[in-house]
Amino acid sequence: MLKRIVQYVTAVGMNSYFYGWFHGAVYQGGTKKLCVPILNCWGCPGARFACPIGNLQHYIGLRLIPFYALGFFGAIGAVVGRMACGWLCPFGLLQDLLYKLKTFKIRMPRFFGFLKYVMLVGVVGFVVYLTAEPWFCKLCPDGLLIAGLPLVLMDKTGDLKALTGWHYYMKIGLMIFMVGMSIPIKRFFCRTLCPIGAIYSVFNRFSFLRLRVDKDKCIECDSCQMACPMDVAPHKSPSNIDCIRCLDCVRKCPTKALAYGIK
Repeated sequence: MLKRIVQYVTAVGMNSYFYGWFHGAVYQGGTKKLCVPILNCWGCPGARFACPIGNLQHYIGLRLIPFYALGFFGAIGAVVGRMACGWLCPFGLLQDLLYKLKTFKIRMPRFFGFLKYVMLVGVVGFVVYLTAEPWFCKLCPDGLLIAGLPLVLMDKTGDLKALTGWHYYMKIGLMIFMVGMSIPIKRFFCRTLCPIGAIYSVFNRFSFLRLRVDKDKCIECDSCQMACPMDVAPHKSPSNIDCIRCLDCVRKCPTKALAYGIK
């Protein structure tokens, strides 16, 4: 319950520029120079902060070392690992809610998880460096959902509508696919294509705060894995790169064999 409250409060707080929601304007105040620790599009009408992946791409495109973005990710990851994905990400919250819909469910093979590293290194890194264009932003389903669609729908002058073309509709198709796949598969986008998740995942094994398993108490009932929104088995791999530290497993463990704290 606490996690869900934090997710809702975070989603509203990060996108609380209400004037933009009603008038189709994008906030450009002082806080737009600061990044949030998760995916949240700079161009969203309500966004008061910047997206860290957008910042990272900006400096890579200029062929400069992105000191701010790297330090930002490093500081958060070194303390809590991938916990921001589990507690703060609005797009992660949307996927959690979609998975609750009563439909058939699919268990995704683990190897698809490596696609997020291809996205991080190949698109956010290599392609952006070569083209000086923020290509992840051009593909991001979260960006279209909270920025592209609202801005075009609220466009009173028709200027933005006139600019929409094949790329815009391709991005709509990609967003529909990502959202649709999140209904039968747990956090489909987080597990396959999110570059922020790829960055934070490397810190899971040595972050200051980590998941711990008391082997003497664990009865291997798999309750933790069934509760996990990333389909991880915490009792077998508490530092798994896909663990988002949501702590659902800690709450669901019948023998209290799981705990989160200083390693």
